[in-house]
Amino acid sequence: MTIAVGGFGLSGNPFDLIDAVRDSGARELVIVSNNMGVDGVGLGVLLENNQVARVVASYVGENKLFAQQYLSGELEVEFVPQGTLAERLRAGGAGIPAFYTRTGVGTQVAQGKPTADFDGVTYLQERAITADLALVRAHRSDSAGNLTYRYTARNFNPAVATAGRITVAEVEEIVEAGAIDPDVVATPGIFVQRIVLASPRTKPIEQRTVRPRVATGA
Repeated sequence: MTIAVGGFGLSGNPFDLIDAVRDSGARELVIVSNNMGVDGVGLGVLLENNQVARVVASYVGENKLFAQQYLSGELEVEFVPQGTLAERLRAGGAGIPAFYTRTGVGTQVAQGKPTADFDGVTYLQERAITADLALVRAHRSDSAGNLTYRYTARNFNPAVATAGRITVAEVEEIVEAGAIDPDVVATPGIFVQRIVLASPRTKPIEQRTVRPRVATGA
């Protein structure tokens, strides 16, 4: 089963839904996500439980277990440039089977993929991604599944939400249909099949950089 998961780092991760996948015991999963969380947090819990067979991602540098499983051959990995990953998900949601991009031409990313020349420039063909299941985190949903996101937690979530045959949204607040201004809806409810109210939890921060507060003059 292919599962696309929203989030960037630990921002905008659907933690409850990831935990539900862990608790289901499903194995041999293909996970499509920008990254695989960190050790023991986010998608990292699926790696700890040996539930993942293949990962399609653009960055995984913060997860030591991921590196260990990849280098030992336990885990198959497809690295995708970040913008290409976002477009592959968007294309999947839009019903576009493939597209051409200059990103990756002449690199290992292009191995085994068709290329074509347009106006004297070589482009690489990339296939769209459509997932069996999409898991996203949103700030607010109405009862019709229209979603809004909060600040940087928006990241990959809107693209992932459109790319799933079944999309489940974990949200912080559920309001009545019509209570969200249509102009601020980021994901229309037509893409969302299930809504789950997120459980209260302290949101983890992947990296925290602080410095002493500098006093200002009067």
